[in-house]
Amino acid sequence: MKYKLFLGSGSPRRVAFLQQLGIPFEQRIIAVEEVYPEALKGAAITDYLAQLKGKAHQEQLQKNELVLTADTIVWFNESALGKPKNKGHAVEMLTALSGNTHDVITSVCLSSKENQTCIQETTQVTMAPLSKDDITHYVKTHKPFDKAGGYGIQEWIGLVGVSKIKGSYTNVVGLPTEKTYQLLRPYL
Repeated sequence: MKYKLFLGSGSPRRVAFLQQLGIPFEQRIIAVEEVYPEALKGAAITDYLAQLKGKAHQEQLQKNELVLTADTIVWFNESALGKPKNKGHAVEMLTALSGNTHDVITSVCLSSKENQTCIQETTQVTMAPLSKDDITHYVKTHKPFDKAGGYGIQEWIGLVGVSKIKGSYTNVVGLPTEKTYQLLRPYL
């Protein structure tokens, strides 16, 4: 790479995707309070949070260094479902999503010392009707507390509960790889 790349995320799924893309990087995680203005909707939320995470790194970046940050939400019934706070909250989220279609929105932000560029991806996911037992089993065994909307499509619930997706699968996992690769390509 012409630039040194940092991944400003603790997500093991984002780490794995960048490794699979063959892009050299180092993880550099700076904790950021993920709070956004209430007036924001949809991709404006993920853009704001991905940029906020990038800004936390900008002061430390050198001339030929970049940081990649991202944020994913589930957008359902005009509200954002982030990561569940606890088991009850995860069950509540999955119960609401059961039998319905929602959007998974991810924004990816590439920051240099002076600039930020963001891309977004939206994927529609339709969940089959899920039984209370299926939801409880999934939350208990997979503990999806680090996943937007309280589920991971790559896990058991995705195998038994997702009936249709329209758009990028990797976006639902947490990083739209095709668009991310295009964003990074000029710096490789």
